[in-house]
Amino acid sequence: MKNTRNIIIVGATSRIAEHCARIWLQNHTANLTLIGRNAARVEKVAADLRVRSPKSVIRIVETDFLNPEAIQQTADDIAATGTIDIVLIAQGSLTEQLDCQTDLSACKESLEVNGISPVLFAEAFAGHLANAGQGTLALIGSVAGDRGRKSNYVYGAAKGMVTRYAQGLQHRFAGSDVKIVLIKPGPTDTPMTAHLKAQGAKLTPVEDVAQESVNAINRGQAVTYAPGKWRLIMWVIRHLPRGIFNKLNI
Repeated sequence: MKNTRNIIIVGATSRIAEHCARIWLQNHTANLTLIGRNAARVEKVAADLRVRSPKSVIRIVETDFLNPEAIQQTADDIAATGTIDIVLIAQGSLTEQLDCQTDLSACKESLEVNGISPVLFAEAFAGHLANAGQGTLALIGSVAGDRGRKSNYVYGAAKGMVTRYAQGLQHRFAGSDVKIVLIKPGPTDTPMTAHLKAQGAKLTPVEDVAQESVNAINRGQAVTYAPGKWRLIMWVIRHLPRGIFNKLNI
């Protein structure tokens, strides 16, 4: 593995993504590009990382996360600067299910931010990895995408889209040196889940999820649950008979 890697993070203000970046910069320098919708917020993340790794080159890019032309141009501009080693696509927003049920604008936004936007960015960068014949593209999905549940089925539908899309990419690049990694975190202690924490939910520390994510990316592992216990939990939930499942308040 070369010492200085070219790493791209889409949705760089994601707390999981931020901690992944910290881990990558612990022992190696990197050329790190942080992509976000708000330059001021992304710059705060970049400033912290520059202190942690003064010899790394860290730049920020602000772009529209739903405009296909802007997304493609962003990917093209970044790819023109050098071979890409890792792309981490991490944007997301945990919209309240009730808001999605009562406000179609909120429903649309949740589907776009959590499903459509990650897919558009992934497709834009996948073309450049294909042309280079190497690289790793990782998407942060969610255990919520494994089976629709009344508590978060709109968010889960968007993450289910990411899961199916990642499977298709893995099939597309099977046998090549391009690796596609799907990361499925369980409930994680981030600002996005602060309301769940206030309700007493047990959340996994974001540092742990980030470490498992980086490990999976470094291995080129097709699917990883973070933490690993969620693989078994979601296997059970996926296979529950509908009659039993419909009685559960989940």
